[in-house]
Amino acid sequence: MAEGWAKRLHPTRLDAYSAGTSPHGMNRLAIRAMAEAGVDISAHTSKTVDALAGVTFDVVVTVCDSAHESCPVFPAATRVVHIGFDDPPRLAKGAANDEEALPHYRRVRDEIRSAMQSLPETLTRLMENSR
Repeated sequence: MAEGWAKRLHPTRLDAYSAGTSPHGMNRLAIRAMAEAGVDISAHTSKTVDALAGVTFDVVVTVCDSAHESCPVFPAATRVVHIGFDDPPRLAKGAANDEEALPHYRRVRDEIRSAMQSLPETLTRLMENSR
């Protein structure tokens, strides 16, 4: 969802990629929640960081605690920033059906959107403070 929002909100300011520590396919409820907000992530793929080996990153933003805790090592010039969000599948684990699970996805979707709206400014401020 973060890649979808970053690409939608900042198409010329950010080159957004997403990868996970243990990819397991695109979540159909995440796709549905994003579609409700007008963002199509159905063509996105679930992949590991190794699949992005040819990409040079200035900043890596982790968005879930498990990814932050097991984030691979990047070259020293790459800054790693954590902006944590709840994991919708974990929140919806006890849901009886999609309609009961979707509110969790919608809430996290909206929280991610809010964070992605200000991401360029947040990153600029972090970079300036680290000098």
